Amino acid sequence: RTEITFDDDHAVADAGLALTATLASRLGLEDLIDGTVRLGGRPGAARPGRKVLTLIQSIAVGGDCIDDADVLRSGASQTVLPHRVMAPSTLGTFLRSFTFGHVRQLDRAAGVALRRAWAAGAGPGEEPMTIDLDSTVCEVHGYHKGGATYGYTRQLGYHPLLATRAQTGEVLHARQRTGKAASGRGSVQFLSETVARVRRAGATGELTVRADSGFWSERFISRCKALGVAFSITVRQTSQVKAAIAAIPEDRWAPIDYPAGGEAAVAETTSGEDRLIVRRTRLVGPQAELWPDWRYHAFVTDRAGPAVDLDADHRRHAAMELAIRDLKEGSGLNHAPSGRFFANAAWLVLSCLAHNLLRWVAILGLEIEELVVAKTVRRRFLTLPGRLTRSARRFRLHLPARWPWRDQFTSALHRLRALPLLA
Repeated sequence: RTEITFDDDHAVADAGLALTATLASRLGLEDLIDGTVRLGGRPGAARPGRKVLTLIQSIAVGGDCIDDADVLRSGASQTVLPHRVMAPSTLGTFLRSFTFGHVRQLDRAAGVALRRAWAAGAGPGEEPMTIDLDSTVCEVHGYHKGGATYGYTRQLGYHPLLATRAQTGEVLHARQRTGKAASGRGSVQFLSETVARVRRAGATGELTVRADSGFWSERFISRCKALGVAFSITVRQTSQVKAAIAAIPEDRWAPIDYPAGGEAAVAETTSGEDRLIVRRTRLVGPQAELWPDWRYHAFVTDRAGPAVDLDADHRRHAAMELAIRDLKEGSGLNHAPSGRFFANAAWLVLSCLAHNLLRWVAILGLEIEELVVAKTVRRRFLTLPGRLTRSARRFRLHLPARWPWRDQFTSALHRLRALPLLA
C-alpha cells in the first residue's frame, strides 16, 4: 500500500553527525591533518583533512569499509558536515598511498587531537589515571592482505597493540602489527610513546599501567620504573612463580566475595623487589568434582595498598575488552578494508579517532563521565533521520518529532557549539 521512491534531495541519512561534526570543527581537525599528513606527490595527496574526516564520520555512524562512506553523499547528508565528502574511490586511493612515515604522521595528529580534547575538558588533569594495555586479533579473509598472518589464535589477521584510558575507554595509542607478532612485541617502546603522549596531552597526575601476562618481562617492568609509572601486570605460571605461591602459608589467605558455587581468597608474597599478589579460586558443591583443586591467578605490582583492593582493581583491566568490542562491533575494526599493510595501519588510527570522537561527544556534550557503549551513542544521537530545508538564507535541520532523547541531543549540541576553537 506504500509506494517507495528515492527522490528526496533534502533527506539527511545520519542527522546526528551534527554533533561529531561540530566537535571536529571546534578541535580544528581538518586543518590539523592538512598540516601534519603530507603525502608529497603521491596519489590522493591533496587536502588530506577532508578525506580523513570523511572516513572518520563514516566510521562514527557504523561504517566498516571504504564504500560505506558513500552514504554521506546521499540526499543532503553532506550539508550537515563542515567539509566536502569525498568519493569512496578517492578515499581508497588516498589510503593506498600511505607509507610507514605517513602512518606516523597521522598518529601524531591523533595525539594532538587528544591534547585538544583534553584541554576542552575531557582530560584527567591532575587526577590519577589508569592506562590499560592489551593486544587484539583483527581477523581478515582472503590471501591478498599485506602483513596478515596466522598467530597464536590460529586466525588470519593483524595483531595490533592498544592502550586505553580505563576511566572513559578512550584509545590513547594504537600500533598496527602483523598477525604473527607476539603479544609483547614492541610493548616497551609502545609504553614509552603512550606515557609521553598522555603527558603532552595534559595528564599531570599519577599514572598506573595494567596489562596481562603477554607484557610481563623484566624490560617492560624496568621501563615502567624508569618512567615513574606504577604497574600491575599478570604473570605466567612459571616454575619460580609456582614455587612462590606454594610457599604462602595457609593462614595468609584472605577470603573475598565470589559468586555462588565457588570460593576465592587473596594472599601476597614477593617476586624479586616487587609484590606478587595471588588470587585462588575453586568450585564448591557438586560442581567441585570437575575442578576440585585451586586455580591461581597472580600479578606483580609496585603499588601500595591492601592486597584485596589491588586485586579487585587489577581485575578491572577486563573492562578494556569493552573498548575493543566498540572498535570492532559493526564499526571500523570489523575488518581491514585494504590489501596493503600501511593502508590498514592508517585505518586503525582512523578507527581509534572515530572511537574517541564518540567518547568526547559523550563527555563534553552529553556530560557522561563513566564508560558508555559506542552503540548507545550511535543509535540514540547519530543515526537518526532528518530533513534539511532552507528559508531566508538559513538552513533548518528537521529531526523526528517525539524523539526519546531530544532534550539530551539539543543540550549536547549547545555545549559543543560553546567550546572555544582550538588550534
